[in-house]
Amino acid sequence: MAFEYSDKVQDLQKRLNAFMDEYIYPAEAVFKAEMDEARKNGNPWVPTRIVEQLKEKARAADLWNLFLPESQFGAGLTNLEYAPLCEIMGRSPIAPEVFNCSAPDTGNMETLVRYGTPEQQQQWLMPLLDGTIRSGFAMTEPDVASSDATNIQARIERDGNDYLINGQKWWTSGANDPRCKILIFMGKTDPDNPNRHRQQSMILVPMDTPGITVLRHLPVFGYDDAPHGHAEVRFENVRVPASNILLGEGRGFEIAQGRLGPGRIHHCMRLIGKAERALEKMCRRALQRVAFGKPVADQGVTRERIANARIMIDQARLLVLNAAHMMDTVGNKAAAKEIAMIKVVAPNMACQVIDWAIQAHGAAGVSEDFGLAQAYASSRTLRLADGPDEVHRNAIAKLELSRYIER
Repeated sequence: MAFEYSDKVQDLQKRLNAFMDEYIYPAEAVFKAEMDEARKNGNPWVPTRIVEQLKEKARAADLWNLFLPESQFGAGLTNLEYAPLCEIMGRSPIAPEVFNCSAPDTGNMETLVRYGTPEQQQQWLMPLLDGTIRSGFAMTEPDVASSDATNIQARIERDGNDYLINGQKWWTSGANDPRCKILIFMGKTDPDNPNRHRQQSMILVPMDTPGITVLRHLPVFGYDDAPHGHAEVRFENVRVPASNILLGEGRGFEIAQGRLGPGRIHHCMRLIGKAERALEKMCRRALQRVAFGKPVADQGVTRERIANARIMIDQARLLVLNAAHMMDTVGNKAAAKEIAMIKVVAPNMACQVIDWAIQAHGAAGVSEDFGLAQAYASSRTLRLADGPDEVHRNAIAKLELSRYIER
């Protein structure tokens, strides 16, 4: 199948690349300096001036909310059309937020578009689309193996016209951020339901609701990922209106599948961009450095790694484009195998390519000077986030085996 980009997409690619060259890449050092200063002052959980300034430039350039297929709120792009644009954004750790296309907000916005009531959309979706607030997703729990989401123990219990929420979550992205105003929370409304996939519900929980306590931020391989970050959060008798429930009781898994499909493919798109930039850095470094009498680029092992990196990136990209095409043409549910496949392939590919790039840089590769160590940390994390490799491999195998079961 040929994945030829339309004139519209090629124009957006050109404009995005130009914006990245003129504004994003030069701003990375400014962002780091602002964050270093904020940490020195004892509070990294503050928005940076540079990113907020770049958001205004991106909005003025009409490079805003490029995701959201099949929605009046987005740019009118399909998943397949968005893929190469998301890849470009993935080349920089600050770019997705600049274009209002960063996780977990994109997944939460898609959830509100698909499953939110008009009132919920007005209250929470519109400010998210405008970039005036941010959001979090509270699903994973510290006390159970959350790779099996039926294990979650948090409770959502009806109490008159309200729901009472109790539980403890962690890796809630964004909960440290003062701009995070709303969480999508997954918990059990019917723990005794014989159908394990009908026990859970999702509900909207404003961050300023009494009973919510952010216990601590959770670094990733030592990186705090401020100002957004990840947190462990306790919910004690948190009371929200019954109208905050999404879609209805027992629909949590249904919503999760609708939300996580797009979220997973967006991560994979960004990982390809991250790997591309790592390969670029690897090639430039290898051409500049001399070891044992010749450029590192002339060493056989380096050339082998460069070649394999190019092969692996292109293979992953084709798989992602195929999954995007399937999501557009047959829907997320029918594309479950393709989504699971890329969720395994893309993070593993990125980890390997970045690791080779680190090796080509020598000791400099594990420093903060080239961004490779942080790129590796975030890529390695994505072998766990939105489902670990093992869960996705198991799903792929079951779908493959089902083709050979006699009916």
